[in-house]
Amino acid sequence: MSVRTGTPKKHLMLFSGRAHPELAEEVAKHLNVSITPQSAYDFANGETFVRFEESVRGCDAFVIQSHCAPINQWVMEQLIMVDALKRASAKRITVIMPFYPYARQDKKHKGREPISARLIADLFKTAGADRIMTVDLHTAQIQGFFDGPVDHLFAQTLLARYIKENYATENVTVVSPDAGRTKLAEKWADDLGGTPIAFIHKTRDPLRPNEVVANRVVGEVRGRLCVVIDDMVDTGGTIAKAATQLLGEGAADVVIAATHGVLSGPASERLAGCGAREVVFSNTLAIPDSKRFPGMTVLSIAPLLARAIQEVFEDGSVTSLFAGDA
Repeated sequence: MSVRTGTPKKHLMLFSGRAHPELAEEVAKHLNVSITPQSAYDFANGETFVRFEESVRGCDAFVIQSHCAPINQWVMEQLIMVDALKRASAKRITVIMPFYPYARQDKKHKGREPISARLIADLFKTAGADRIMTVDLHTAQIQGFFDGPVDHLFAQTLLARYIKENYATENVTVVSPDAGRTKLAEKWADDLGGTPIAFIHKTRDPLRPNEVVANRVVGEVRGRLCVVIDDMVDTGGTIAKAATQLLGEGAADVVIAATHGVLSGPASERLAGCGAREVVFSNTLAIPDSKRFPGMTVLSIAPLLARAIQEVFEDGSVTSLFAGDA
């Protein structure tokens, strides 16, 4: 009996959901590949259908989807894409979610609450995902929710480089909008060359739950450029109040830098009117023209995603992209 021998060729295929196709196209350009064509549409009752137009058998599949509003639709679409790839015999499936959905629900604050961030990880594992790639998780512990490799990428390098290049002559203080982000502020301060840090201390009245009644700035901000950092900006209330507070405390100017611009409801108006000189986001989420305003800068995360995809495909080191800190 003759035996056929040979080494199967490894090939990368990139797939994109419909939430933020511009980001996927940019990643594809950096990788010098084309996004695999597909048919994707919604039935009249809201059900999603996806079919890939090319064979995916044996491929190393990378499925990118940004989870902006309506978030549940895009989560479901990505799950269906993963299921289709698994059933079509893709060799390995890496789910790329630049913004991890439900990341704020990573623990129970009170009884009878869900841990939805864990549920998301379980759903993708059940659908057939072998690996997850994401950017700036709300809390690092979410990496442990998925039973498989998780590549946690940091947009901080991209944002900090922009601040260094554009505000090199300023006396910078890195400011956390609350005490819980001081560790992140310390990392930022190191990236910016050892600048001072400060944070906004929130005072609460125990008789008025879920309501901040007073803010106090802890740290030296008078006469300095305050860079207020966070992982995401949703409705913009907290970070806009922080900017106003800092200016009231004598800060020379305020720049806001955050990875994920969720920008729900009145967020854009709040940010535009808070007195900040500039608001800087990455494009992990699509920010339409209707939510942009003079003074908003959006930096592309595509080169970082492309480099991480290349490292995973070539069995290289994603950690090496962040000087061993990933």
